[in-house]
Amino acid sequence: MINAVVTGMGAITPSGNSADTLWESVRDGRSAIDVLAGEEFASLPVRIGGQVRDFDPLAHLPRALARRLSPVQHWAIAAADEALAQAVAHGRLPWDPTRVAVLSATGSGPIDAMQAATRAYDEDGARGVPLTLSIHGAADGAGAVLSQRHGIRGTAHAVSATCASGGIALGEGMRLIRHGYADAVLVVGMEDCLGPVNLSSNANLRALAAGFEDDPTAASRPFDRARTGFVMSAGAAAIVLESEDIARERGATALARLVGFGASSDAHHPTAPHPAGRGAAQAVRACLADAGVDVHDPARAAQAVGHVNAHGTGTPAGDAAEAAALTEVLGPRAGGVPVTATKSSTGHLLGAAGVVEAVLAVRTLTDGVLPPTLNLDDPEFADLDVVGPQARPQAVETVLSTSFGFGGHNAALLLERST
Repeated sequence: MINAVVTGMGAITPSGNSADTLWESVRDGRSAIDVLAGEEFASLPVRIGGQVRDFDPLAHLPRALARRLSPVQHWAIAAADEALAQAVAHGRLPWDPTRVAVLSATGSGPIDAMQAATRAYDEDGARGVPLTLSIHGAADGAGAVLSQRHGIRGTAHAVSATCASGGIALGEGMRLIRHGYADAVLVVGMEDCLGPVNLSSNANLRALAAGFEDDPTAASRPFDRARTGFVMSAGAAAIVLESEDIARERGATALARLVGFGASSDAHHPTAPHPAGRGAAQAVRACLADAGVDVHDPARAAQAVGHVNAHGTGTPAGDAAEAAALTEVLGPRAGGVPVTATKSSTGHLLGAAGVVEAVLAVRTLTDGVLPPTLNLDDPEFADLDVVGPQARPQAVETVLSTSFGFGGHNAALLLERST
């Protein structure tokens, strides 16, 4: 079987505008959550979130192209360029371009473009709609630009499964390599969910942590008894996956292996997870089985997992379902496996979250540090060994990264330390 390895990573997030600064911020326990800057947020019921800061698109793109693209696409392209620069030392892609894929993971894509076009149509009629909307307004618009930008001629398409999008895209990228359809895959997770419409919708669902404008860093509280909802954040992250054999032949540094992937659907409710974590457990079990783990014995399953980067959004129902799923698969007290919910620091980047958290999982493996969970003042789930509020120095061989989303979408990845 062909193994897939991580050879490059990039990020543009509220926690920093590179993969290194993202990791350092999360590792050091710094929150990226703040009161949202902008007049459009003043009247909203929830006015906190994680915004990308100090990002200049003209440092990454020609002015004419930057003007046509949405901010989410700016971030995605910048993150992808960083990942490729790490993977490829001298700029020229070392792979057959017909055997390189681009997978764009997003829940909503460049939603601001459609909203702006709708306003233009209402004001000026058909002539007011930008002719580029059908090109750059699509979920795979950034992937198309990246393919042209780097001469990538393999498949390029979007993966959309709400908050599980990034995890599923990475898993499908691994499968493309494992089954011989690609030598390398650029996976880019992106989300710009902080518009007033998106915020209002999630606030109306009562899914968001509310009432923290005076202390926004305290809002995201996964697995804490006082949690009230998640905090939305915007940004992008990218990972280059490639065949381990090809990476070895060209002398590339393999940062980690991606060795397992599982996905499932709850088939239960439009927003609420199955209360017993049925779909989440199914995805985790499938992921471990994909990596060759005996999932019929929870003790052996627990031995195969060194750390869990949990989905852990801070919603009352979601965290409870995830805790139940981990306990079901890994055994009593979740097998003693330490768990971190990094959304307590970054906020929830929705469709991009799976890629962001895979970047953090890789750094957990390479640095031998388990990142903390912030705001864990009164842990609710005694069965979970939740790391927090300080990072825990601990070398681990594997990290399980989970992603669960509205609609009952579930994904799990198992990353392994590269030797």
